[in-house]
Amino acid sequence: MMNIVTEIETWRVIRGQFGQRTVGLVHTMGNLHAGHMSLCQRSKQENDLTVAAIFINPTQFNQASDFEKYPRTLEQDRLLLESHGVDYLLLFGADKLYPDHFQVQITETEISKVLEGEYRPGHFTGMLTIVLKFLNIVQPTRSYYGEKDFQQLLLIRKMAQALFLPVEIIGCPTVRADDEVALSSRNNRLTPEQREMARHFPRLLQSGLETSQIAEKLKALGFKVDYIADLWQRRLGAVWLDDVRLIDNIPNN
Repeated sequence: MMNIVTEIETWRVIRGQFGQRTVGLVHTMGNLHAGHMSLCQRSKQENDLTVAAIFINPTQFNQASDFEKYPRTLEQDRLLLESHGVDYLLLFGADKLYPDHFQVQITETEISKVLEGEYRPGHFTGMLTIVLKFLNIVQPTRSYYGEKDFQQLLLIRKMAQALFLPVEIIGCPTVRADDEVALSSRNNRLTPEQREMARHFPRLLQSGLETSQIAEKLKALGFKVDYIADLWQRRLGAVWLDDVRLIDNIPNN
């Protein structure tokens, strides 16, 4: 039976009862899919207890419409987490997590300025701030993040190291659908025609072509391209299909 906790102080009492048991955290914005579940499975393999958090963080959306459109599927998510043996689900409200109204913020000045940081100003400040809050509240032994959001993973690792957080940040491989498209909550907004087109994105990233050639081919297919870039031993890209933005990356061997 999964326990649901909605108050931070209640959680702190529960957390204090764990003793030496290890705790894994899977921190999400909900609308869960197999990618999230792979993080939960990894946590269950490596820890005594697994904690999932669902919070749609308003401070990391640089467009209000994107925040409003984000899919909210809490009951479906709850059942999915329970079926995967997650021990605790944390559901904290924005008023509890931002009592300061976001006056205190966590910023990074290098990695956060390029790629996603350039196209989504303020996004990483909101992301790092909420991740630090959850790491402080949950006090996990390990915390799990997907490599699909590779720049995010780098930033969380950097923050944990810079602030001497007693947690191991674990990156987990991107989970893909049969057509190679990286699983993402945003995929739910794709029409069947857009979904058919979306498969060209990972295939071109993996094609071995130069970044400029990939960008040109994507544009010719009808994508709007934010960037295709080689950084951090990865090939990373962000594209639009009408009003749906997709990101992906692959190891750059």
